[in-house]
Amino acid sequence: MSLSQAQKKAFRSIGHHLNPVVTVSENGLTEGVLAELARALEDHELIKVKLAIGDRDARQTVIDELTEASHSELVQTIGKVALLYRRNPRVNPKLSNIQRFENHHGRR
Repeated sequence: MSLSQAQKKAFRSIGHHLNPVVTVSENGLTEGVLAELARALEDHELIKVKLAIGDRDARQTVIDELTEASHSELVQTIGKVALLYRRNPRVNPKLSNIQRFENHHGRR
C-alpha cells in the first residue's frame, strides 16, 4: 500500500491543519489506544497521533508498532507527532479529512 511521494506531500499539506486525535503515553499501546486508533483511522483516514514518550528510540518503536497494528502507513513524523494514513473505501465523506479537504478546495 506504499504511498507515492506526491501522495505523501498532499497528505502532509492536509495534515498540517489537523490536531492529534490519539495520544500514546509512556504506558505504550494499550487496548484502549489501539481501539481509539482503529476508530479514528476508520472515520478520518488521515490522523495525527501524539506520542508522549521522551526517548526518541522508544518513540520510533511505538510508531512502528502503531502502523503495524493498525495496518496504516506513516506519512510523516515531526517531533512527538506522527501523521498516519489508512484508506477506507467506505468512509463517510463528512468525516474523512482527505475528502473534506478535497471538497473544500474544489478537487476531485
